[in-house]
Amino acid sequence: MAGRRVVRVRRVYEDREPDDGARVLVDRLWPRGLAKEAAGLDEWCKEAAPSSELRRWYGHDPERFEEFSERYRAELAEPERREVLDRLRGLARGGGLTLLTATKDVERSAARVLERVLADGR
Repeated sequence: MAGRRVVRVRRVYEDREPDDGARVLVDRLWPRGLAKEAAGLDEWCKEAAPSSELRRWYGHDPERFEEFSERYRAELAEPERREVLDRLRGLARGGGLTLLTATKDVERSAARVLERVLADGR
């Protein structure tokens, strides 16, 4: 469907799937134990990741996820993030986008928040 954004989130350690579209790592740090050649990435978009301070504060504590989501959305709303969000939206429109993360808990990850921001169009 023309103009439809297809965005999904997967772990970077999973094999490429035919419907992945553009595969973009959205973590600030490179995943442990993963060779760059094995990652199958189209892009590493560190600029889309939460700030180091926010990432350290969150520490993947499930009890902090709601507040983390709000703080990360606020970071993504900053004017300097507009270009990276526009680039990701363009990739999604151009054949799908898979946001990749090394996080074990994908449902409570920055990549999942980013997926929702891209889907909301904000």
